[in-house]
This record gives sequence, structure tokens and C-alpha cells, in this order.
Amino acid sequence: MLRLAAKRLLQGGRLGSPEAQSPAVLGLPRMYHERVVDHYDNPRNVGSFDKNDPTVGTGLVGAPACGDVMKLQIKVDDSTGKIVDACFKTFGCGSAIASSSVATEWVKGKQMEEVLTIKNTEIAKHLSLPPVKLHCSMLAEDAIKAAVKDYQTKQTKSSGSTETSPVEKAANA
Repeated sequence: MLRLAAKRLLQGGRLGSPEAQSPAVLGLPRMYHERVVDHYDNPRNVGSFDKNDPTVGTGLVGAPACGDVMKLQIKVDDSTGKIVDACFKTFGCGSAIASSSVATEWVKGKQMEEVLTIKNTEIAKHLSLPPVKLHCSMLAEDAIKAAVKDYQTKQTKSSGSTETSPVEKAANA
């Protein structure tokens, strides 16, 4: 029965109304930019670190509307304040996975103050995300901020200081 309906649709038979000829009905695939496909097919830095490690900051964020959940972790060199490694695990669409992958690449080797300047618009532009997928790049930005904040919280607890550092202030902004 499905074959018959598909044949009629493609031949412009009974189902050949103007609505049936639209690209949405014909099932044309939505095209993703090659960078999204590359990061989806070959995600960089997938994995996780020990969340109890004091040099690791973990950001766990989600978008209830679409079901995407992103965990991004950073490993920081305490002496330099530089992010030496990053990894992620994401449950979601290809754009969310690609955004996570790009975010981990971009934070590696940078100072924490510097990674807080990474904006979702930069990630979206790099991946050429369509407007309907911008929430994925927003999750990546939020995950970076949450990971930095988690690291700062661990450092504050371990040093016993109640003073807010400049990095922590920027993460809270």
C-alpha cells in the first residue's frame, strides 16, 4: 500500500495536488553544512573526565523543548589557569553534537577568561547553523560557562576563600 501511494505521489496521480508537489511533501533532505556533517561524523574530544577531580570543571546543560542534553568538561592546569583538555558527551541532534565538538576544540589551550568570550553566534556562524538550530550553539556557550563556573566553585571550596574571582564574575554574567 505504501508503494502504491508513493508511486502515485511521484507520478502526480491522485495525490498530485499542488501541496503534494512541494519539497516538504516530496521528502527532499535538509542539507547541513559540511562542517556540521564533519563534526557529526567525526566528533572530536568525545568522552568524560572524573567529575570529582579538582582540576576538572563540568557543565551540564539541556534544552527541554528539543530534548538536547550536553555535558562539556574542561581540565585546567592550576599553575597557569590554561585549559589543557576538554571533552563532551551530547544526547541530541547533529547540530548539537557538532556544536559540542567545536566548543571543545575552541577552548583547548586558552585561558579561562578567554573562553568566556566565546559566543553562540560565533559557533553558529562557523557551522552555518540555520535559525531553527541556533539553540544548539546556545547550549554550547552555556556549557562552557557552566564548566568554568564549576571549576571556579571547586577552587573556591578547596582554598576556603569566600571572595569572588574575576573569572567567576564573568561566568556569572
